[in-house]
Amino acid sequence: MTHRVDRAVAEHAIVVETLTKRYGNLLAVNGVSFTVRTGEVFAFLGPNGAGKTTTVEIIETIRAPTSGQVSLLGMDVTKRKRDIVPRIGVLPQGFSSFDRITVRETLQYYSRLFSCANTDIDGLIELVNLKDKTREQYKNLSGGLKQRLGIAIALVNDPEVLFLDEPTTGLDPRSRHEVWNLLLGLKEKGKTVFLTTHYMEEAEFLADTVAIISKGKIIAMGSPGALIERNANYLVLTLRSVDEKVFDIVREMGFEPVHDNHKDVRVRVERMDDVQKILNTVQEGGASLLSLDVRKPNLEDVYLKLTGEALHKEPAGGVAA
Repeated sequence: MTHRVDRAVAEHAIVVETLTKRYGNLLAVNGVSFTVRTGEVFAFLGPNGAGKTTTVEIIETIRAPTSGQVSLLGMDVTKRKRDIVPRIGVLPQGFSSFDRITVRETLQYYSRLFSCANTDIDGLIELVNLKDKTREQYKNLSGGLKQRLGIAIALVNDPEVLFLDEPTTGLDPRSRHEVWNLLLGLKEKGKTVFLTTHYMEEAEFLADTVAIISKGKIIAMGSPGALIERNANYLVLTLRSVDEKVFDIVREMGFEPVHDNHKDVRVRVERMDDVQKILNTVQEGGASLLSLDVRKPNLEDVYLKLTGEALHKEPAGGVAA
């Protein structure tokens, strides 16, 4: 791959200021503002219809904003599309390629399509760890290998900013982690990665910054750790029991226990001292326990608290807000 040395590296690769987008009477994006630092992994999360897809497509120069300013690599996305497009890479959701051409032929095709005469095909193949699959036809690749090839295609023009829409959807855990490691490698090479995902674990593992959009507005933004600390500063105690008395004992102590899907008792506590008090009281009440688990909340807990709903994939096709 070629390496650009002629452009000064700005602090922010993306700057979004009071962005608004209307579709008739629908206000899909309502005064959104955020920045993406150069060289970071930025995860953009939101339920269906939250304004996530519209915001991303405006940044990618696909849609025009109703109002507000969006700068990508220091250029206005409404005025400099011709200059911006060669410097970004995009992996759309549900990426697919030609069934009967090989990995190498696929990359050669896209490098010609994007007029990238200097593309280092071998370097890309090595980067995404497909050296032993260069002669394999696309149709014979596993889901994880197809996604790695898709990322390689998005890199044929050596982009400075890479947009990835649900890059690990449908992959098994091993393949998902392989893609994660690839993305971390891109970050180490100085790429800015803009990620949309419905896997909370993925955002928590990869992202330097997470932004959550709901009903057209950014409702939270920060590092995964900071978001968890600010919005979920508690512990979750799970009690596995065959004794129904446990639930009543915990409730009588002033806590708010709930039964999870396995009918275990889950209770939110503020301090480890509360865990010991609950265990002592359950024991004194003569109730039996099979096991217990104490965990800090994760990014998914924060997301559910802030949006009130689980994160689902955008439907394929159509206009998604």
